[in-house]
Amino acid sequence: MKTFMKLTAEQIAVLEAQSCRCENWSEVTVAEDFNPKYVRNVNFSGQVRLGSFNKIFTLAGGIRKHSGIYHATLHNVIVGDDCMVEHIRNYIANYIIGDGSYIENVTDLITYGETSFGNGTKVSVLNETGGREVAIHEHLSSHEAYITALYRHDQKLIDSINELVSKYVESSKSTFGVIGKNVEILDAMHIVNVKIGDSAKIKGASRLRNGSIVSCEEAPVNIGMNVIADDFIVESGSSITDGVTLTRCFVGQACVLGHGYSASDSLFFSNCQGENGEACALFAGPYTVTHHKSTLLIAGMFSFMNAGSGSNQSNHMYKLGPIHQGIFERGAKTTSDSYVLYPAKIGAFSLVMGRHVNNPDTSNLPFSYLIEQQGVTYIIPGVNLKSVGTVRDVRKWPSRDRRKDPHRLDHINFNHLSPFTVQKMFEGIRILEMLKEASGNRADNYYYKKSIIRNASLHKGLKYYQTGIIKFLGNSFITRIQDADVSSDEGLRQALRRDNPVGAGHWLDISGLICPASEIEKLCDDLTEGKVRDLVELGSRFGQIASDYYSYEWTWAYDAIEKFWGYDLANITRSQAIDLISQWKNAVISLDKLIYDDAGKEFELTSMTGFGVDGDKVRRDADFTAVRGGGFNENPFVLEVLDHMRRKGELGDRMIARLGRKK
Repeated sequence: MKTFMKLTAEQIAVLEAQSCRCENWSEVTVAEDFNPKYVRNVNFSGQVRLGSFNKIFTLAGGIRKHSGIYHATLHNVIVGDDCMVEHIRNYIANYIIGDGSYIENVTDLITYGETSFGNGTKVSVLNETGGREVAIHEHLSSHEAYITALYRHDQKLIDSINELVSKYVESSKSTFGVIGKNVEILDAMHIVNVKIGDSAKIKGASRLRNGSIVSCEEAPVNIGMNVIADDFIVESGSSITDGVTLTRCFVGQACVLGHGYSASDSLFFSNCQGENGEACALFAGPYTVTHHKSTLLIAGMFSFMNAGSGSNQSNHMYKLGPIHQGIFERGAKTTSDSYVLYPAKIGAFSLVMGRHVNNPDTSNLPFSYLIEQQGVTYIIPGVNLKSVGTVRDVRKWPSRDRRKDPHRLDHINFNHLSPFTVQKMFEGIRILEMLKEASGNRADNYYYKKSIIRNASLHKGLKYYQTGIIKFLGNSFITRIQDADVSSDEGLRQALRRDNPVGAGHWLDISGLICPASEIEKLCDDLTEGKVRDLVELGSRFGQIASDYYSYEWTWAYDAIEKFWGYDLANITRSQAIDLISQWKNAVISLDKLIYDDAGKEFELTSMTGFGVDGDKVRRDADFTAVRGGGFNENPFVLEVLDHMRRKGELGDRMIARLGRKK
């Protein structure tokens, strides 16, 4: 442990000669190798402890500055080794500054009173008037927030979660703020009651008040010019710049907020991105993205979502206030100038186009288009299963995971076909068959929850859902047997046996965590009974559920295969398995062909409009090729689709050959 001692008379004399002042020098202690040469024009008061200053900082442009304290006022401050503190316009009070930190040209840096640094701040998500508040803290995951906001039917559960949060808030309270190691704070104005983690960079912020910046060496936080944030938590790897304004907000890991974005009472979880627009009472699950000035996201829950320019929603009917909410399940998108009147619930991986004022609920019709015509919502069920955009989104999300922190708060499942979405396809088939039976096979239109499904859309939707179900169930089936000895019926049956009883029944998407409802119910029971000791253990429980996903998935798929094909998997034969795989192969290839055809629309003649300006067809084609990177069959994504068709076809043929082989 490092030793600190009182200043010697010689050191005090040097400090005073360098315009340093202190009412009581005995309250200033220093490291053994402290050199007063590097402390000038400083006023000290209260208890002050100074480390040694040996490091030389090299700044942008090549300027070198020796560590030390220059032109500052410090009150009750601990300064670590090799820090630079320079040009503090007012003062620094009640802070511990970690080794190697660089603080320059700051108005004030103050902790006053006992504070929890934003931990415990209540955020009124979804309902602006309250009732779904989430208490934010440094360990908050999207899954905990989901349960806290939406499971209000179970008051004992909510009380149990809030009790864990309260314990953490009490443990985080202090009268001293902490600035971690190797932090940079430059050209900032007011920083009050803010805890700052290692390696954070704060440059030009206007006001930071009552918050925690949970930065780390592996994933530094960046706070940029003109940012104003009150009552906040910012997690590792996030960047908040260019005039962003936050009030009562949680910003999760690896989020990007910039270009004047404004948010109040909102939660942003892993890899969200917000620019130019506005959020209010927003629950932004992982990968919620909005870029445009005219876009408002309000009182809604989203995840894996991209908001088109001019997208907005209404949570206020001018009767009882802004009390309504919207749920956009994972993968939903809105086009430019779209509008949804709440309450509403939009199914997974659906596209919303136009203005929808009849409170749509398409949660059991996933992968749909919602298109407005003359004030009426038309649903095209399942069509997004064949959209090249859907496939592109699903494949890009894992590669765009910016989280570098080894401790991840959100446990994200990127699968678009899962028990969660496939169970909805089963329900979608039931709904469409029921509509067909009620109105007849040849009806022009079918009416579903204030919306219309045209005849052709209904029949195609049935086909899309069946194809999607076969693809998912076949994937699970082949994954289970591809490394097993299936040269006999008994070997096949052995490979297909369930290794986990958990997974049957209903599944949930808990804001990025896809899991059986039974596991969430079990966790909720344990919370209510006090079996979860703290917030860290709660996060670990979500992590354990996520790690067991594929075991749970097979349990669900096992039952679904028996339901869909009518097979008894305990007594399945290889010939039945061959039939199943043949159907899977046809489904995968047919769906890929539809995706391939959809991608081809981007290379049609109309897509070349505006290319080859001031030239002829030759110049147009050359310009198009230069910008788009070659022709249709040279496009990287198209090549990937073609390769996927080839690989899956070969896999199907290989598995069929193995199953057809006898011992």
